[in-house]
Amino acid sequence: MNLSLSSELLIMQKLFLFLFFILFAVLPERADSKLPEVSKPGKTVYFDSEVRENLIAFAKNYLGTPYLYASAIPDKGFDCSGFVYFVFKNFGKDLPHSSKAFKNLGKEVKPENFKVGDVLVFYGYKNTTSIGHVGIICEANGMKSKFIHSSSGKGKGVIISNLDSEMYTRRFYKCVDVIEVE
Repeated sequence: MNLSLSSELLIMQKLFLFLFFILFAVLPERADSKLPEVSKPGKTVYFDSEVRENLIAFAKNYLGTPYLYASAIPDKGFDCSGFVYFVFKNFGKDLPHSSKAFKNLGKEVKPENFKVGDVLVFYGYKNTTSIGHVGIICEANGMKSKFIHSSSGKGKGVIISNLDSEMYTRRFYKCVDVIEVE
């Protein structure tokens, strides 16, 4: 198999997975199930736990995607907020493409109530007085949760990290629910 054919197959596979997850997130399993809705001011957006899990499954398709400052383009790379923006946008939820914008966004969640799909907000690596990083909880377990994010650090790119590591515990600002908010 030549390189261009394998590249085309990889692109087709990603397109299929993308379409599958979008279709799965939009079609109801039951007539009474709550569907994710495009966010509108003053409107509650409902994502059930299954949709939250699908959001993470979708995000994990991008593990290993390189870090690229100010980007939300999967074929080129992501910065942290670009990755969060891209994942939620594919589930009908518009979020800012700026980590600083998460400072006053969403509903703050206490560690004992963390859920898959909640967004972790961190101070910057060098500037520990302003917001500088975001990620999405992929395994909820309070302050021992794991999160998926695009890192500019040693891992460079989309990786899964432990919230209880020294690097992230010292920079932790808050966790927010950006899904089920008024």
